[in-house]
Amino acid sequence: MTKIGLEIHCQLTKLESKLFCSCKADYRNLPPNSNICPVCVGLPGSLPALNKKAVEKASMISIALGCKIPEKISFFRKNYFYPDLPKNFQITQYNAYGSASIGSDGTVQIEEKEIRIRRIQLEEDPGRLVYEGSSQKTQITLVDYNRAGTPLVEIVTEPDFENPRQVRIFLNVLADLVENLGVSDPYLEGAMRVDGNISVEKGNRVEIKNVGSFRDVEKALHFEITRQQSLVNRGIEVAAETRHWDDARKITVSSRSKEEEHDYRYLPEADIPIIRIAQDRIENLKKQMPESIAAKKERYIKKYGIPQQVADVLSSDKFYSDLFEKSHTEYNAKEIANIITTDLMGFADTREKKAELKLTNQNISDLADAIVSGAMTRNSGKIALQEMVKTGKPLSDIMSSLDLGNMNDASSLEKIIDEVFAEEEKAVSEAGQNPDTINYIVGKVMRKTKGKADPGMTLEIIRKRLSF
Repeated sequence: MTKIGLEIHCQLTKLESKLFCSCKADYRNLPPNSNICPVCVGLPGSLPALNKKAVEKASMISIALGCKIPEKISFFRKNYFYPDLPKNFQITQYNAYGSASIGSDGTVQIEEKEIRIRRIQLEEDPGRLVYEGSSQKTQITLVDYNRAGTPLVEIVTEPDFENPRQVRIFLNVLADLVENLGVSDPYLEGAMRVDGNISVEKGNRVEIKNVGSFRDVEKALHFEITRQQSLVNRGIEVAAETRHWDDARKITVSSRSKEEEHDYRYLPEADIPIIRIAQDRIENLKKQMPESIAAKKERYIKKYGIPQQVADVLSSDKFYSDLFEKSHTEYNAKEIANIITTDLMGFADTREKKAELKLTNQNISDLADAIVSGAMTRNSGKIALQEMVKTGKPLSDIMSSLDLGNMNDASSLEKIIDEVFAEEEKAVSEAGQNPDTINYIVGKVMRKTKGKADPGMTLEIIRKRLSF
């Protein structure tokens, strides 16, 4: 039997300052070691001041994951010695001495399985190691402390996962959740990092440390299951250790023996007082929180008649669900959902492509109206959408310049069908024995009209001509 538990480190990226000082929380793209102060690098005599907004955003994550939030929280010093930790200790939370972390005892449902959340704690991120050099012999290690002190939420699960696939599903759900809350941008480099704790039957627990992508987490867990099962089958003890994922070789590599809790010598952080969280403050936070993904999906299905699969995709992507909310009416909601999930997501499936979109809310609303009213076919709509994405031009200009209006005049359409019948005599003669040939003829008409022919009307005229 395989048991997997996770420790997910999620940066709170929607804040102005770090967790205990006024340095910028957004450290990316800054010159190395330019975003630091005496507090975040732990110089003697410096005093931390807790970021209130970080506590609120961490509380929102706890609420969304169904966790209990205690009446008071406090912070501890977790002592360990690595070059990216300038103070030689990390300010974090620890459930001891009558204190509690920002949340505990939550649950997340994935498919038919319930994943228990053991605790959620607020802590500071360490600095970042940068490796320079083309080979192991010439490689040197540099330290950039710009990230040190960035607000971080650690989400610790129980060992409820049975296979790597469940882990991947859970991480995707969690990423969608924090993005929907507006507390984190999980797709930024380093914004969500995962430690996996894994054991097989008759083996010790092994930790895979700091894996940066969900795909690599899944690969690392698959490799580690195979490695541990192979050792057990040969009667070799599985060492309790910390390993890291070597992406180049697609294997896990031993880093060090596994630390135990007592190795960290937790001590109460005397420079930060106990924080009391009033119940009315929690209630206010609940009111400020955006509609959950599950509630949004249910509303899309019940109010607008959007198919469940489409609603599932649309509600889980904040960028596109925001676009839907700003552009739809009750008249065109279903069509807009279809355009976004069927076509637009194919054009812009990465952060960079989304940022380059010239498409406006009015563009997509007008496009949906034109398709619903019959002024434009869906095929022509795809062509128009491609142009909107690139230019942001109004639909009327695009329809005029590309001649995309719907051909719904019966007499004009009949002339085109006559031409196709003359060109495709063999297909027409076979249509009586093979009705699928009709689809071929319809396709020929659509190509001849550059997608402007109404498919329903085209099919109806062809069937009448063939006496079907």
